[in-house]
Amino acid sequence: MTNTSFQDRFDTTRLPRELRDVAAQLTWDHFVATYGRAAGPLRVGRWRCLDPDRPAARLGPQGRRYQATIAVGERTGTCTAAAHGPLAALTTMLHDCGITLEILGFHQLRCGDETATFIHGSNGRTTAWAVGFSVDAGRSAVQAVTTCANRLLMAE
Repeated sequence: MTNTSFQDRFDTTRLPRELRDVAAQLTWDHFVATYGRAAGPLRVGRWRCLDPDRPAARLGPQGRRYQATIAVGERTGTCTAAAHGPLAALTTMLHDCGITLEILGFHQLRCGDETATFIHGSNGRTTAWAVGFSVDAGRSAVQAVTTCANRLLMAE
């Protein structure tokens, strides 16, 4: 662990308003430990778009088809959803697995060579913030949503 402040590695004025003051008080490691990958019953693996070469102009009402291996506790299965973006597909898949997650806020920012995705989510009873980091913006978002869902599940 390092003592580098979050502000030294990331411009906190670019953060979602609700996280600015909190982040300004934390070290980088503490912020990532608090809002980054959270242990929990939900795991998302083998995430992919099934029709990535389909021209965006021809998506129509169905959007793209996404597929993921989703594990909730000991139960694992392959889920598929059609949506206009990866987050809509993932929240549909989670709903199909019995996990409620409404995305209240979405922010993506560059962080060095990676994309940082900040998600504010709700399960209807409580809210949580989460962050995901990846060189791929889509994977960063999937990671943040998964972390947010786990934080909400662990709060129950």
